[in-house]
Amino acid sequence: MRVKITRIEEDGKITLQESAGIAIVTIHRPNFKNAMTKKMWNELASIGREIPKNPRTRVVVLKGSKGSFTAGSDIKEFSRMTLEEADEAFRIMEDAISTFERLPIPTIGLINGYGIGAGFQLALACDLRIGTHETKMGIPVGGLGITLSKKFVKRIVEMVGPSRAKDFVFTGRLLDAEESYQWGLLNYLVTEDENPSNFIINMAHKIKEQSPASLRAVKEGVAYATHSIDIPYPSHFESNVDPHDFPEGVLAFKEKRKPNFK
Repeated sequence: MRVKITRIEEDGKITLQESAGIAIVTIHRPNFKNAMTKKMWNELASIGREIPKNPRTRVVVLKGSKGSFTAGSDIKEFSRMTLEEADEAFRIMEDAISTFERLPIPTIGLINGYGIGAGFQLALACDLRIGTHETKMGIPVGGLGITLSKKFVKRIVEMVGPSRAKDFVFTGRLLDAEESYQWGLLNYLVTEDENPSNFIINMAHKIKEQSPASLRAVKEGVAYATHSIDIPYPSHFESNVDPHDFPEGVLAFKEKRKPNFK
C-alpha cells in the first residue's frame, strides 16, 4: 500500500468533481509543489475538454492540493527527454492551458502558494484569480534556456503590460502576493482567516446564479476586445438579449426574486 501511495505522489493526478453546477479541478502532487508531469498536462487537457459536455456545469474552480497551485512543469522530467520530446511536452502543456482558456464558462483559480512557470500561465488562463498571502507568481525561464511561445508572452503582456512583462521575465524574480495583487494578476487577496477554499466556492455559487448567456457573451466580448483571435468563440450574441435568459431575468426583477436561469 505504501508503494502505491508513493507512486501516486510521484506521478501525480488531476481530479474532477462536479456538483451543484460547479466543476472543481484539483492538481494533486503535493510533495513536488504540484509540479506537473507530461502525463498530468495530458490529463488536464482531457478534463478541460470534458467539462463543457455537462450542460449543468456553470463555473469551473481550478486549484492545487495542500498549499500550492502548481509550480509549473516538472523540470527534472525534462532531463530525461530529448529536445524533440521536450518540445512535444511544451506543446501538450500549451494545449492544456489553451483548453481552459477557451472554456465558454467562467473559470476561477485559487492561486495559493506557488503559481510559477507554466503554473503562472495556467493561472492567467483563468478568468478570475484568488490569492493568499502565501502566493508567489512568476515565470523564471531565463535560467533554464526556455524560449516562451508568442501565446505565453501575449498572455503576460495583456495582463501586466509590456514593461512589467519584461521586468519580471528578464530578472526571473517572483512576485509576492501584494505585488501580484497590485499588478492585477490577482483579483482578490484573502487571508487564512477568511478561508480561501470557502471564499472561492462562495464566489462560484454567486457566479452560477447569473445568466449563462450574459457570462458567455462577456467572455466572447473580452476575447474580441483583447484581439485573442486564437480563441475560437463562435458568435452567439449578435442580439443584445438572450431569448431565454432575458425574459426570465426581467420577470424575476419585476417579481423581486432570484432568476431561475436554465
